[in-house]
Amino acid sequence: MRNLIAVIAMFLAFAGTAKAAETLNVYTYESFVTDWGPGPAIKKSFEAECGCTLNWVGIQDGVAILNRLKLEGASAKADIVLGLDTNLIAEAKATNLFAGHGTDTSKLTLPIDWKDDIFVPYDFAHFAVIYNTEKVANPPASLKELVEGDPGQKIVLQDPRTSTPGLGFLLWMKSVYGDKAGEAWARLRPRVLTVTPGWSEAYGLFTKGEAEMVLSYTTSPAYHRIAEKSEKYAAASFAEGHYLQVEVAAMLKATPNEALARRFLAFMTGPGFQDHIPTNNWMFPAGALSKPLPDEFGRLVKPSKTLLYSPEIVAENRRAWVGEWLESMSK
Repeated sequence: MRNLIAVIAMFLAFAGTAKAAETLNVYTYESFVTDWGPGPAIKKSFEAECGCTLNWVGIQDGVAILNRLKLEGASAKADIVLGLDTNLIAEAKATNLFAGHGTDTSKLTLPIDWKDDIFVPYDFAHFAVIYNTEKVANPPASLKELVEGDPGQKIVLQDPRTSTPGLGFLLWMKSVYGDKAGEAWARLRPRVLTVTPGWSEAYGLFTKGEAEMVLSYTTSPAYHRIAEKSEKYAAASFAEGHYLQVEVAAMLKATPNEALARRFLAFMTGPGFQDHIPTNNWMFPAGALSKPLPDEFGRLVKPSKTLLYSPEIVAENRRAWVGEWLESMSK
């Protein structure tokens, strides 16, 4: 009997250890998991709560994440994908790789209504052209002024084929210029220093002084004001409005860790995750915080109009609109 009790005790101990060692694999974009991104702090917070291991898998950018999922299919090693946005969710759903989240999103705070049953939002911001105030005395006050401005003042953009900001800017151009977007791209081309695969490369070139402007977010100046105590960089306010990005996460159907994945999606909506978004990912939080936003967020550019295509329109037209961009930018 004692031997039986000992065996049972050993089994229970082993089972507890196995559960504690459970690993949640999350595909996300590279800047999210850097030392200065929110990934490390979120990992520490979630692991303290779940008794598991949170394993970030950094991939270049959001579009690149979706491209990788399409290649890997049901054999993808991810339990969760974090870093797609509203411009990609219809295309992501079409892969049939994702499961319903079952998370209460009714208390999330977003500039748009949210009723999606697969993707859970975790942050948002409007895209903006960030400029160096020491080099640009008169920043563009509209997309038209950017397109038709001084070609001696350069901007760094991101590739819409691999980058969610790059895709966002393409949609911004399309939403303002419509059928004449190709002509607008051709006029803008002399101002473009280079097109990078992702946001990190573009912003790095900008802060190194390689260009006077870069495509980023209305929230980007908050980083410089809070972390660097600097007013050197500012966002240009555009008369036509600004294109919105809402970043999302979802669970894969093939996950062997469904309960843990659902727990993480619910965790995303609370302070353990959201507290690290404003001053680590430098975006607006979509969920509850344990303390108010820093005052610097109240000084950011407030778009006069929010521009946003539906996910279905983006999925239907993305290939053609990227083709238009390629043709115009390569002439």
